[in-house]
Amino acid sequence: MINKIARSVADALAGIPDGATVLIGGFGTAGIPNELIDGLVEQGAKDLTVVNNNAGNGETGLAALLKAGRVRKIICSFPRQADSQVFDGLYRSGKLELELVPQGNLAERIRAAGAGIGAFFCPTGYGTQLAGNRETREIDGKQYVLEYPIHGDVALIKAERGDRWGNLVYRKAARNFGPVMAMAAKKTIATVHDIAELGTLDPETIVTPGIFVHQVVRIERVATQAGGFKKAA
Repeated sequence: MINKIARSVADALAGIPDGATVLIGGFGTAGIPNELIDGLVEQGAKDLTVVNNNAGNGETGLAALLKAGRVRKIICSFPRQADSQVFDGLYRSGKLELELVPQGNLAERIRAAGAGIGAFFCPTGYGTQLAGNRETREIDGKQYVLEYPIHGDVALIKAERGDRWGNLVYRKAARNFGPVMAMAAKKTIATVHDIAELGTLDPETIVTPGIFVHQVVRIERVATQAGGFKKAA
């Protein structure tokens, strides 16, 4: 019997090795798998390469993982914001490597990994420092830069509902990077708020099929800084 429901966050994260590349979903405050990030801090893996939309906010979530000294390199699109003091301090002191990737390129590089694409040409970044020394090519009169996929050893994502086979549905913008990250990783761990009985999820609404998911952990709903779910009266 296939049952991908993990008993706890700790059980789901067990075995993540030092040096792993970890894809972490989330955009703004939507779809951040905070429980899994906190669990990864407790789990203890170090020398990680983290792929995320940004480099953490305040001193919680991803910022806490950075502050704990577990991350060697971060690949992201928006490393600096008003409250990115943890990233700023580590980067300026040379303790953290940064690979800056335009957001569309980031999403497509992750998607390419899941789709089995070896590399692709993209116009974004041509003629800038972001292109580095990568190969360029003129196609139909336009210049392009060769981009490579971003593969993950582990993906940590947040969904709305899931079943024991690992099928996932998302809540609105909380979907963001979740589906492509699930496809691009060797192991995908997802949190959900509700566990559905097999057969009750409408197949037309399943965004991430269970074949891409290895562990599902149920978590409680909590209010986010931007509002999120309201506490029950």
